[in-house]
Formats: sequence, structure tokens, C-alpha cells
Amino acid sequence: MTDRIGIPVVSVVGKSDSGKTTLMERLIRALTERGYRVGSVKHHVHDFDIDVPGKDSWRHAKAGAEVTLVSSPSKLGMIRRMDHEASLDELLALAHDVDILLTEGYRRAGEVRIEVSRRARSTELVCEAAELFALVTDNDEIAAGPVPVFGLDDAEGLADLVEATFLKGATGGD
Repeated sequence: MTDRIGIPVVSVVGKSDSGKTTLMERLIRALTERGYRVGSVKHHVHDFDIDVPGKDSWRHAKAGAEVTLVSSPSKLGMIRRMDHEASLDELLALAHDVDILLTEGYRRAGEVRIEVSRRARSTELVCEAAELFALVTDNDEIAAGPVPVFGLDDAEGLADLVEATFLKGATGGD
């Protein structure tokens, strides 16, 4: 899927503790080492707090600020009150200067899904095989049809597929 502003969105999905975050780390590293600018989004189904209680930015937000920005020479962070869960399009608008946006946990919102399935966790997929762009697993018995299948440690192979499919002509890579 390429959104309205031309940034491809690829979602890594799977059951809890299947290895999604590890795969995200490896895929991000593989793509950034190739020169691509990668954005990432972690989807949480519950409320979360990234600010440290008692710190100034936390105090600003708790006092009622709709948006609190934390800025330093090397990082910029934003905490914004929301009355709805941000859509992928809204998140893309914030990450407009990347070549690709990788998301973790968007089982239904993401149109391009890579499922991680670890045998020790489950023998069933959370998506239908027809919904998948790729499967990353240690279980040869999972039927995924014509979907490309990669081993749990093959982030480079998966990065090759992502690059060939979505990043041809991007400003990063060779």
C-alpha cells in the first residue's frame, strides 16, 4: 500500500510474543543500513504514557496542554491528547519525510501485512494467507499458499523483498 502522499506502509503483525518487535528491529536496521529513511509506529490497544511522571513535559500535559513537545539537539518528541485513535493516514502526515513506514500491530488497518508466527507460540496465523504480503516463521507446516516465507532470522531476505516491492526509486538506497 502506498498512501496518498506516496509513502509505503508495511505492517508487522502476529500473536503476542511471536517476535514482532525483534523482526521490526532487524528490518529497520537492514533498511537503514541500505540508506533508507524508515519511520515506525507501535500500535497499543491500551493507554500508554511515554513521559516520565514528575518531569516538566509530564507536568505540562497533566496541567492540560493539548500538545506537549520535548525538543533537544538530537530528538523531538510529541505528546498529543487524542479523542480518537489516529489513523495510519494521520500518522503518515506526521512522518512525511521517510521512505517507508513500518508499523507493528495494525492487524486490520494495514493493507500490507507481514505476519510473524513462532511455533512455540502458535500454529495458526492471525491473518488469512490471502491477506499477507509475507510470512516469517520457524514452522514449515503453516500453509501460506503463494506468500513468500522467510525464517525468523532472515531479515535481510525480507528487506530485499520490501526494497524490491516498495522502495525502487526512493531517495535512500543505491
